[in-house]
Amino acid sequence: MDMTIRSRRLRSTPVLRKMVRETRMDASSLIYPLFVTEGEDKKEEIPSMPGQYRYSLDRMPEVLTEMADAGVPSVMLFGIPGQKDECGTGAWAEDGIIQRALLKAKKEVPDLYYITDVCMCEYTSHGHCGILTGDQVDNDKTLPMIAKTALSQVQAGADMVAPSDMMDGRVGEIRHLLDQNGYTDVPIMSYASKYASAFYGPFRDAAGSAPSFGDRKSYQMDYHNRLEALKEVKQDCKEGADIIMVKPALSYLDIVREVRNTVDLPVAAYSVSGEYAMIKAAAMKGWIDEEQMICETTAGIYRAGCDILLTYFAKEIAGFMKEGRIG
Repeated sequence: MDMTIRSRRLRSTPVLRKMVRETRMDASSLIYPLFVTEGEDKKEEIPSMPGQYRYSLDRMPEVLTEMADAGVPSVMLFGIPGQKDECGTGAWAEDGIIQRALLKAKKEVPDLYYITDVCMCEYTSHGHCGILTGDQVDNDKTLPMIAKTALSQVQAGADMVAPSDMMDGRVGEIRHLLDQNGYTDVPIMSYASKYASAFYGPFRDAAGSAPSFGDRKSYQMDYHNRLEALKEVKQDCKEGADIIMVKPALSYLDIVREVRNTVDLPVAAYSVSGEYAMIKAAAMKGWIDEEQMICETTAGIYRAGCDILLTYFAKEIAGFMKEGRIG
């Protein structure tokens, strides 16, 4: 055969395949989502997310140390308060669950980087992400509360804040309040392209944050839309976002690529609870090879253009990177 070009040449050995690998990954880009709850001596497994737990503050350092030892440098904290109210006041309370978690975490495991989810759904009695006027989430009344929540978290020690509420204008509102209080160097990672997704089901089980009525489709995005995602991303960039996030990840890899091609900021993707649960459930049935599936889906997300990955498999992925299986 007279073939000058043979693509298989560069696939002939493991060393060569890794040498020419196009997608590079490193554990420094991993963020582990962590649920913290009220009470003592609690490590409660989340039924719909086997292997994931809610930790009371006294048990939280166990998992923080575990992540640090695995080479996962960052965590994102989600709080589960003991009490909720109509306005979600626990979100910005000085003695709130996240505020106390930050103080303890920074003291006991100071080398990790702490990011906080900024939203109100875990704290409102109705489960929606803001202040209600009638049965609608009032965008403009919610903005000051979201900004106040971000400020309280930073004052408690958050290294970065990540607003997930999807209110119009929230990035600018947070940036203004943080700057006004001297926190000009604290970055904002915006959940810019956050879709109304069935993949969030297990998270709502974990955080107890399902809406008590209706749904979140009036503020989270319609999954049919692509251009709208770019509109949201561009607006958040104008308002001062430092990192742009796409959520979920696996069913939205086209959006990850579009965003990567559109902005000059780092792009994060959140591989959400439903993605985790599907892999775990299929593996428990013996239908798939769990480790290979984790490696392949992770590479796919990075290949689409992700720079930073939020994932419940962070510890496992860091181990696979260390072994040279991916990365």
